[in-house]
Amino acid sequence: MATLKQIRQRIKTARNIQQITKAMKLVAAARLKKATDRVLEARPYADKLKEFMGSLAGAGELPPHPLMQKRDVKKAILVLVTSERGLAGGYNTTLIRKATDFIKSVDFDVELVTIGKKGFQFFSKRNYMIRHSVTMPSAGASLENAVEITKVTRQAFEQGEVDAIFVCYSKFYSAIRQVPQLVQLLPIESPVVEGNSGVGAEIEFEPNAEAVLNALLPRYFQTLVWQSLLEGTASEFGARMTAMTSATDNAGKMINSLTLKANRERQAGITKEILEVVGGAEALKG
Repeated sequence: MATLKQIRQRIKTARNIQQITKAMKLVAAARLKKATDRVLEARPYADKLKEFMGSLAGAGELPPHPLMQKRDVKKAILVLVTSERGLAGGYNTTLIRKATDFIKSVDFDVELVTIGKKGFQFFSKRNYMIRHSVTMPSAGASLENAVEITKVTRQAFEQGEVDAIFVCYSKFYSAIRQVPQLVQLLPIESPVVEGNSGVGAEIEFEPNAEAVLNALLPRYFQTLVWQSLLEGTASEFGARMTAMTSATDNAGKMINSLTLKANRERQAGITKEILEVVGGAEALKG
């Protein structure tokens, strides 16, 4: 049975942990606000660009472009967006599990481009092929990260080293809900947008269709990568804030439980001392 001194030491340790988790919760909450704003600001642009790509699908036969070249998939790249640090609940675990399930389910070779230390550590220790790794800044992904990943993956695809590019990230819905997604990035396929039938027939390309695709498709590809990074950043901070809130509450419950236990032990010690004094006094009387 724990002594009063040991219980007090546990209370002190629990309070120290509570202070740390509370501080991490506040930091994550502040970063979550900024990350959420970035996601909500970027979504309309990505949606509009996707809508425009859908309208091009009705423009008839488009000229060939390297980013739209379809071929039998013998090798692919999977871009995995994880966090740099842990203490984010099941955020990294669910992403790694989804990526692992995908790699095992396909009949072609998969190389990884990892974003964040957690994904890199997991797959490098298990001898998976990692083509490139990117460190995730503590404040979240930056546009430079998206440009770097776009450059690496696009070059591999255009040179024929791989036949498809996929991304695995967590889509942000709220601080308590983030859903892992696995999406094909390359080759680019024009998304089907409802209500666009017949629009493409009125499209005129200036100066020509080839020039428009050369300007549009690389930007569209980079936008998809950038959006997945923003979603992942917001999901990470949301998951961390939720996890640290739960940890702080649990530490408080533990402190209350240990404090009650310490009071009982102290009361029991006082009662024992009183009984010893009374017993000694009675012995002297006898």
